[in-house]
Amino acid sequence: MNTELRNTVSAADAYAQYDETAKQLLSNKIILAHILVKTVDEFQGMNPKDVVPYIEGNPLISAVPVEPGLTNSVTEKNGQRIVGLNTENSEINEGLIRFDIIFYVRMKDGVSQIIINLEGQKDEPSGYHLMNRAVFYVSRLISSQKERDFVKTDYNNIRRVFSIWVCMNMDENSMDHVHLTDDKLLGSYTWKGGLDLINIVLIGISNQQPQHDDRYELHRLLSTLLSMELSVKEKLDIMEIEYHIPVDDRIREDVNTMCNLSQGILEKGKAIGEAKGEAKFIFKMYEKGYTLEQIADVAEKSVEEVRSVITKKNPVVV
Repeated sequence: MNTELRNTVSAADAYAQYDETAKQLLSNKIILAHILVKTVDEFQGMNPKDVVPYIEGNPLISAVPVEPGLTNSVTEKNGQRIVGLNTENSEINEGLIRFDIIFYVRMKDGVSQIIINLEGQKDEPSGYHLMNRAVFYVSRLISSQKERDFVKTDYNNIRRVFSIWVCMNMDENSMDHVHLTDDKLLGSYTWKGGLDLINIVLIGISNQQPQHDDRYELHRLLSTLLSMELSVKEKLDIMEIEYHIPVDDRIREDVNTMCNLSQGILEKGKAIGEAKGEAKFIFKMYEKGYTLEQIADVAEKSVEEVRSVITKKNPVVV
């Protein structure tokens, strides 16, 4: 395996680890509480610390398949059919698309629940529109509730769902709430039902870290947590001093791991860029008629290394 390919594979592996560690960090309940305060109407204005108790159980990370028919698991216990979120045998069908983070939140009335899905994107996808994917995810969160959160035709027990998308490397900091509306086209009849069942929240994070104010409070926190440039100390200081987030061993370990991985990713990316630049330089000299020996002397490479670069650029060269 050549150096450029080795660096590419290594960077890809490091980014996969970075992505998983980022999910672990975001799944801390106090972090999720900060997100809920800014995105879910019922919790707006609350102290995130007071929202933590409403988050039920442990958030599921990369465990629940998005695919229809696979989101739920069915088991038998004491002769009863039990349906729950599918978290078993996650190693099977590794190619399945899975929700990044998913969890239930109890409302302040102590009875009703909502389902939260949190997704992270390193940038806006170029192969499809992110909004379309978000619509698909939120639809799955609704349809998968049948036989799990409600049975038969008891549609009044459908839980509200929020699919929250954090997209990095955007041109500006932004946040959109996409939801159902009722346009009266004829008459004024009021149809009963929950227009608030489906909620998509799109959070755009720019490369420029915003100042800490109420408007950009969540953006600054997410930018800090997911930054590939801030040091461990800078991240932890912002979390503790500005957001009063207790930094336990788990958070400290995740932040430390992310910083180590990001450093490796940046170094590998630089090496890949340098290798591509060097290859371009060698091929340019070849196009201008320099011999392999002359190119090797200028590039401080062996003739075989130069021949290898040129052969990859132009397979007919021997």
